This record gives sequence, structure tokens and C-alpha cells, in this order.
Amino acid sequence: MTSTIDNARQETPGYPAARAEGCPFDPPPTLYALQKEGPLARVQLSDGTTHWLVTRYGEQRALLADPRISSDVTRPGFPFPAQPGDPGQSGLSFITMDGPEHARMRRMVTAGFAVKRVESLRSTVQEIVDDLIGTMLAGPKPADLVEAFALPVPSLVICALLGVPYTDHEFFQENSKIIVRRTATTAERRAATGRLMSYLDGLVGAKLAEPADDLLSQLAVERVRTGELTREQAAQIGVLLLLAGHETTANMIALGTLALLEHPEQLALLRETDDPELVASAVEELLRYLHITHNGRRRIALADIDIAGETIRAGEGVIFPNDIANRDPEAFPDRPDELDVHRNARHHVAFGFGVHQCLGQSLARMELQVAYGTLYRRIPTLRLAADVATIPFKHDGSVYGVYELPVTW
Repeated sequence: MTSTIDNARQETPGYPAARAEGCPFDPPPTLYALQKEGPLARVQLSDGTTHWLVTRYGEQRALLADPRISSDVTRPGFPFPAQPGDPGQSGLSFITMDGPEHARMRRMVTAGFAVKRVESLRSTVQEIVDDLIGTMLAGPKPADLVEAFALPVPSLVICALLGVPYTDHEFFQENSKIIVRRTATTAERRAATGRLMSYLDGLVGAKLAEPADDLLSQLAVERVRTGELTREQAAQIGVLLLLAGHETTANMIALGTLALLEHPEQLALLRETDDPELVASAVEELLRYLHITHNGRRRIALADIDIAGETIRAGEGVIFPNDIANRDPEAFPDRPDELDVHRNARHHVAFGFGVHQCLGQSLARMELQVAYGTLYRRIPTLRLAADVATIPFKHDGSVYGVYELPVTW
């Protein structure tokens, strides 16, 4: 019996899978193979549990919009990226909730990320981008684009939006790195999450005493003071927005720049234009072509679901890797493995789909438009200062990108 189980485990591919050497922008070969076989496959996580993997675009959107698919991490059988009870997965406020409670809590912060509100911040983001580029140009060469530009842009923006002092950015960036690092232990993640929770709880308390014009003050005055939220819940929301607001966008800025530097004909199109529509198109294509979340979205079935000739049983885990879905030739028929800034890629699933679609997607899009639309025109001779083979990629984290990006001009 033991040998039969061992053989079955050997035949079930592991997830997440390794990328091919020399192909840092592409999904792992395992995912391509599974997608060719069909829209659903079984994969095994590092804890030995097996779950469904949804490899094709159409099936991903159908299931992500299905109310029988749950984000509730407390349900038995949930496909954790790390270990059950890990605060890096379970302490993320409303994104791990379903139904009316998810909708109620999400509505509390929706206005701060509405398109109109985000657009009102564009001039502020432009000033941030211009100042950082100016400082980088005045400094030594080569420069690390991650530290000089990619990380501070979204960090400054989310701090201003939430009302978090930017002077504390090293503290929250260091702790966020621990939370998203795949090799971190449960104890390390729990400690990092605790430090951030304590920090945000203190900020919420300060906002209750002296409110300002920011999102944390709004939560404190309109929700905590009225009893709709506890201070702990407000702090949890603050941690979620602080982490999501800088970690993902920072990695997209750096990884997107590297991809463009490796595709000079595409970079030239951006460098030589001031057309906001082309810049916006390039942002959508880079969001499709790249994939900074390489653990896949995790869900669990609440009921039996028949799809694509398979039955996902109630209580079974379901994983949605957006990287391979965004390379699905059925959804992107014109050479999906190539970068094309003229492609109409807005229908990608980089931000997910359904009721849990990324709350901050309008903010992320605007920041990327300003960053990509300014950097290459301000520094037309921007180029790598190291061989791409020596650049350290984040293969060890739940958020993909580069640890540093040496550039010169």
C-alpha cells in the first residue's frame, strides 16, 4: 500500500513548479504541459496534500466568479501556500472572507481606491516619480533601480494614501519581505505580522485621537469610533493595504523594466511616445506577460462543481495560477508568449476575477502608467549594468520580481 501511495505522489506534479533556466519571464514548463493536457489537473503542495490546478483562462474566470468557490482559509482542506495557521495567509482581513461580511468590510475602503479618487492622485504620483528620477540621475552610476525607484514609488504613494509616516518605510518593508518569503518559517511570519499589527494598531489609536485626511483616519473615525470595526480589524485592514500597496507594484515596476530592456524594440515604442493610450496598453500587456504572484490564488470548493469534464468535490482545494492563464492561446491567440505593447490585453487575470478582484487595481495601473511612461523618456539611454544571468530573481518568495536591478545610462 505504501509503495502505491508513493508512486501516486511521484506522478502528481509539485506546485509551485520551477521556471526554466534562462526564461525568467515565462511560466514553468510544467504549467505549459498541464495546460496542453486540459484545463484542470491535480498538483501536490510541499505539505503532501493534493489539490486542483486550473490552467486555462476560461475555466479560471468561470470558477473565480462562482459563489461555490470560497476564500475562507479557516475551512478544512484549504490549500495553504505555506503551513496552516500561518499568519501570512490567515491574517489578511476581508480577502479571506466570503459573502456579506466580505462585501461589508470591503466597502469600507472601496472609496479610497475608486477610479476618480485614484486619478486625483496622478499629479502627486508624477511629482514623486520625477523627484526620484532626478535624484537617481544626480547620484552615482550604476544605480540599483529597485532601491532608487521601483520600491520608493509605491511606498511613498501608499504611505500618503493611508496616512503612514514614510520615515517608517524601512520597518514595514523589512517585515513585509519576511511575510512573502516562501522559505520563512511560520514563527518568523507570525512575528513579522505581529510587529506590523502592533504598529498599525498604534497608528489607528493616533488617528482616533487626531484624525487627518487619510484612509486610516477615515477607518478610525467612521468605523472604529462607531463600533463597526474593532481597532484590531482596522489594523488588519491597514496591514493588508500597506503590504499589497507597495510589494506588488514595486516588483512590477522593476520586473517590467527588465522585461522591456530585454525587448528593446518594445522599449523603443514606449520611450518615443507621449500617447497615454499606448502607455496604458503597455501596462496591461506587461501585467499579462509577467506574473509576480507565482503561488497562484487559493480557494476551496463549498459544493460539488462539474466543469470541463471533471468534478471538483466539496472540500477540495483549488489553485488558480494567473501566469499560465494569461498565456492561454484561447484568450490571447496572437503569439501569447511574446511581449507586444500594442496588444489588447485588458481582459487578463493579473488582478483576479469576481468579487475578490484586486481592490487596488486602479491605483496599481495608474502608478505603473506614470512610472513606465516617465522613466524611459527621462532616461532614454537606460540600460542594464550587469548581465541578466547575474540578476537575483525572487524565486524564494510568494511575490516574484528581482532583489536588485543594476542600471546605468
